[in-house]
Amino acid sequence: MSRLGEHWEQELARVEFTVAEVPDVEPGFDGPVPLGQTVPGDGGRPVRIVVFRRPVEARAAGEQELGRLIRDLLVEEVADLLGLSPESVDPSYDSPDE
Repeated sequence: MSRLGEHWEQELARVEFTVAEVPDVEPGFDGPVPLGQTVPGDGGRPVRIVVFRRPVEARAAGEQELGRLIRDLLVEEVADLLGLSPESVDPSYDSPDE
């Protein structure tokens, strides 16, 4: 996140990054469990990008993959928020090594 913050400091100044254990899903939800979510700001509250810890940990096969998964997830959420491609937000997006 620090690398994204360096390059996109102004654009992300009012964005809060948080971690939640699991996403809230409706009973009977029948889809892939989300790994993260962007929550719009309202009433003076900042936009929040939330990473769901347990689904991310369940998807990763090890520490290295966990780091890549979190990096790519954050890049995707920031790119969506800014209306850009993930590759333009971080050129290392979707690459095996940083």
